Amino acid sequence: MQFKPWLDICRVSNLPTVWTNVLAALAVSGGAWSTGEYLVIAASMSLFYTGGMCLNDIFDADLDAGYKPFRPIPSGRIAMRSAVRFTTGLFIAALLLLLVASDLSGVPAGIALLSLIIAYDRFHKGRPVTVLLMAGCRLMVFVTAGYAAFGGMEKAVWIAGAAQFVYIVVLSAVAVLEKRLPGGFGFPLIPYMIAGISLIDAALIAALAPSPGIMPLVAASGAALTIAGQRFVRGD
Repeated sequence: MQFKPWLDICRVSNLPTVWTNVLAALAVSGGAWSTGEYLVIAASMSLFYTGGMCLNDIFDADLDAGYKPFRPIPSGRIAMRSAVRFTTGLFIAALLLLLVASDLSGVPAGIALLSLIIAYDRFHKGRPVTVLLMAGCRLMVFVTAGYAAFGGMEKAVWIAGAAQFVYIVVLSAVAVLEKRLPGGFGFPLIPYMIAGISLIDAALIAALAPSPGIMPLVAASGAALTIAGQRFVRGD
């Protein structure tokens, strides 16, 4: 079995931005949390993210055959049936992990996140307004992390999630602009902006966390990991 196509369809190079989102959500909350709690929630959010990327390729397979034939499904590296089974398994595993998190209220939040993912992947083509759904998915990472760890949401977590919501909308607008420019921007702006998600998390932790410690540096390292990963796995 070849693993590279599965890494590609999951856009695993972008996962550090999910990990730092969860770190930011827990850090700015001011509540007590353990490394184990962080790892469970980060793993769940990672599975939601990779499942969402796979589902995106499933819905876009026909369109990608003409515009992005290098992607795993239209290139024939992954069969459609295998992709559907794999994606279903990722989402089920993501929800099951929330069942072992500190608070079960993370489960309905996870279901809401899954609903947004499905809605965005199903309807995003040709509907610019659905960028709000994609940004909402990032916001829901913060919401789900907050509920899974603490059973609720502090104001600072909402602020951090809203900041990432706005950034994703801006990133999407820049991506649309790049597609309209002949030859694009001439340099990989979008991959760097994706990596910038972790830099924003670092800034949010430094500004909002009661005791940030080295966590801003840890979050900032997510940007470097994302850029390094994109050398091997495309993040778009």
